[in-house]
Amino acid sequence: MTETKQSIHGAWSSRFAFILAATGSAVGLGNIWKFPYITGENGGGAFVLVYLLCVALIGIPIMIAETMMGRRGRQSPINTMQTLARDAGADESWHYLGWLGVVTGFLILSYYSVIAGWAISYVFKSLSGSFYGDGDSVDHIAKLFDGFIGSPMQLVFWHSLFMLATMAVVVRGVQGGLEKAVRFLMPSLFALLLVMVGYAMSSGAYQQGLDFMFDPDFSKIDGHSILTAMGHAFFTLSLGMGAIMVYGSYLPKGVSIAKTSFIVAGADTAVALLAGIAIFPIVFANNLEPSSGPGLIFQTLPIAFGQMSGGLIFGTLFFILLVFAALSSSISLIEPAVAWLVENHNITRKKACVWAGLLTWLLGLGTVFSFNIWSDFKLFDRTIFNLLDYLTANLLLPIGGFFVAVFAGWIMLRQHSEEELEIGSAPAYDLWRFLVRYVSPAAVFLVFLNVVGVL
Repeated sequence: MTETKQSIHGAWSSRFAFILAATGSAVGLGNIWKFPYITGENGGGAFVLVYLLCVALIGIPIMIAETMMGRRGRQSPINTMQTLARDAGADESWHYLGWLGVVTGFLILSYYSVIAGWAISYVFKSLSGSFYGDGDSVDHIAKLFDGFIGSPMQLVFWHSLFMLATMAVVVRGVQGGLEKAVRFLMPSLFALLLVMVGYAMSSGAYQQGLDFMFDPDFSKIDGHSILTAMGHAFFTLSLGMGAIMVYGSYLPKGVSIAKTSFIVAGADTAVALLAGIAIFPIVFANNLEPSSGPGLIFQTLPIAFGQMSGGLIFGTLFFILLVFAALSSSISLIEPAVAWLVENHNITRKKACVWAGLLTWLLGLGTVFSFNIWSDFKLFDRTIFNLLDYLTANLLLPIGGFFVAVFAGWIMLRQHSEEELEIGSAPAYDLWRFLVRYVSPAAVFLVFLNVVGVL
């Protein structure tokens, strides 16, 4: 047994704290905003079953690998990969995999913060009764949304507010900031979701929503749907962006990585399913389209909230839920960059947060302006926002996840992974090793071929 290293940034106080933090990293806008609309676009129940299968075969093995690598290295993803490669006698250029994760998280947060700012703004729009308008509610909500994103000053304000909230948490450190935040955010998020599900049960279309979610019609599944489910299972668990690796570096020795990864994946999946259970009955009760795409949250649901009894209360609760989900993820997206700055540039955590936060905020202005004054400026036929979204979700994350699986399964010393995982039985370890060596990378590679247009 090699000597146990400790992270200079601190450690989670318990396994439960890590579960909350890793779940918070995984649970985000993707669960509550993206999962319902891609389920709607891909036919409902059969898509959900394929998604659950992909979480089990792709997401969980890679999450175990990334957490294990983080705890083994006890540093930022960049320095962890350099150390692990050196220990395995491999080329130290593997540290570029750490760089890939840090840069990907940085790029995601730059536009994620802007969308999260929309959610904060919509909390106040709901409270003020802005969803209630005269005449055609569809036209009213469309004008409300178009006017909002067309105002660069409004978007800059809400983007700035969200980034300040993120930095205020991260600057306080592992236990004082990250852990305290998730101990409040995650129980609150689950409570709000359950309230929304409770309301959906009284909407008059609850059974219709359940049937859509859980009554599979496999005639609606094709190759594209399977690959979409595979990709979302991977992305929703925050894999390949350094977040889970850096959170794993704060995990105390003796805590079972395999068990906690199953719990985190289960909690993340539960949030996505609960979001669908809460949203689809409201959609059907108001004769809205479940396949309305990305506008389901900001342009479609406000129509329902503006028409339903108690819509002001439940609309406000829903967008508070979105803000909590976004904040629990944003703090994990910036943490890898902050950890690296502290380790490599001998600066305080406060200064590292300021530098990382300021650079993220500045890059986020490109996303802000891509919705208004720079909407006609395009690179590779995409706006800045669309380009960043495509680059990270469709290219960088699959590449990062693929190489995490390859490193854990083929490069890292078996002795080291066995020591960290402590699964307890050879068959269990061998099953994980088989999945991470063959099944997970092959599946991620198929996703990558799909998004680059080969399949």
